[in-house]
Amino acid sequence: MAGTYDYIVIGSGSAGGVVAARLAESGKYRVLCLEAGTKESSYIFTQPPAATPFLIDNPKVNWRYRSEPNPDLGGRQIYVPRGKMLGGSSSINGTIYNRGQRVDYDTWAQMGCRGWGYDDILPYLKKLESTDIGEDKYRGRSGPIRVTEASKITPFYDLFISAAKAAGLPHNKDYSGETQEGVAMAQQTVQRGKRHSTANRYLEPARRAGRLDIITGAEVTSLILDGKRCIGVRFMRNGQNEEVFAKREVIVSCGAANSPKLLELSGIGNPDILTEHGVTPTHELPGVGENLRDHYAAILKWRFSKPGISLSKRGRGIGLVKEVLRYGLLRTGFISQGIGTMRVFMKSRPEKDVPDIMMVVAPFLIELKTGEGRRMSKEDGFFMYSHLQRTESAGNIHIRSSDPLDPPKIAFRFLETENDRQTAILAVRRAREIIATEPMASAVGEELAPGKQVQSDEEILNFIRETGQITHHMVGTCRMGHDPMAVVDERLRVHGIDGLRVADASIMPTVPSGNTNIPCMMVGEKCAAMVLEDAAA
Repeated sequence: MAGTYDYIVIGSGSAGGVVAARLAESGKYRVLCLEAGTKESSYIFTQPPAATPFLIDNPKVNWRYRSEPNPDLGGRQIYVPRGKMLGGSSSINGTIYNRGQRVDYDTWAQMGCRGWGYDDILPYLKKLESTDIGEDKYRGRSGPIRVTEASKITPFYDLFISAAKAAGLPHNKDYSGETQEGVAMAQQTVQRGKRHSTANRYLEPARRAGRLDIITGAEVTSLILDGKRCIGVRFMRNGQNEEVFAKREVIVSCGAANSPKLLELSGIGNPDILTEHGVTPTHELPGVGENLRDHYAAILKWRFSKPGISLSKRGRGIGLVKEVLRYGLLRTGFISQGIGTMRVFMKSRPEKDVPDIMMVVAPFLIELKTGEGRRMSKEDGFFMYSHLQRTESAGNIHIRSSDPLDPPKIAFRFLETENDRQTAILAVRRAREIIATEPMASAVGEELAPGKQVQSDEEILNFIRETGQITHHMVGTCRMGHDPMAVVDERLRVHGIDGLRVADASIMPTVPSGNTNIPCMMVGEKCAAMVLEDAAA
């Protein structure tokens, strides 16, 4: 198929799905969205929020990448799931809503990214959401993504909130409002027990209106460049190579892993890396693939001293049958909620101005068995991860070869600065302090991980190094800015290439204080607005 559109958006995820839908919604332009994966509606487990374990390892809907082994992280390959379907990772994630803090975006502006301070991006955060939570000053009331609060479906939640308050934390009614600090039930992109993704809330309405063409199963292999202008895209579908052309612009929204990969496959990047892998350099941008950041945390686990507090019996056997029926008939119960339905945001030290630690808490334990995937453990317990929010250590992502079907080479770097190490240790200590506070203290029988034998700073740090995992918030690999290592400018245009923008988590200079799904949707909203502004001008 060869065709011509005004705009081509590569990727349908948290940012790309928004860009494509908003450009099409204008009614002025022909817009095409290319997605390497399948349709969201073709896979039943995308709708129930708690079905994430069925998506996180599934090659039908997940790229299932793995990082390079790192001797400083136990020599392990860290698992890197990425959504491979309409909606991208917004269709497979834990449905948690978290936009981060004012300081995150104000820092971007201070780094030279004009128009990206908190007051600049707040209108786009409000535009994408519809919620009854919080104040009108901070929250949107009529956007496509419905935001609700998780329900307290076990006594665990009140126990934990009471313990956190006794430990000195406020109960925060809206951590996406004026301040993030405190303990709260998680906000989630869920309405009546169904996930809201860019697939069902942005792309499907635009497609039904006849304003947007979507091609699934289209894995883009390279950009088509005419000198220093991007004029189209090459992609592979059903084993056949195809081309499509853009009269105005191509917007790359493949995510923090695949956007730098596509630029490098197209000859845009560090010439030394490109030449090493057999790609002819066409445009030098040494920052492509650099500045990789994510949140990194070890899983902490406890056993309860008495039954009835965890969800363990409701996730197996007859209990699970009842929950399936409850969900099918009423859209309630634990299947109707995301994973990790409690949030804690706190300061590692009293002198900190804003929270620099995030904790995610869930009243059950997960078993991971070879060949069987993930499932809820029958043991009565709970898990949490507690990590620093604004990581300083940065790795990189680059092509592995000139073969477009080869996965990217992901090299994480964590705990390489003194602040990262000390805050990571304090994150574990602060979590333990809450659990050791009544009424949680009386409900806990044993710490399973790391275990009471792990007490010194060195022991805690080793535990984090040896067992930690990413929390799936990769950013930064096509960083926005104006210094020599920046890839895009503040209007997300690739430096030195006309007709080409990048819009996804890869453009973020630093990782936000929280999850990245909603910040990526905000990037999509802002990108679409800027594209339309530039077209009008």
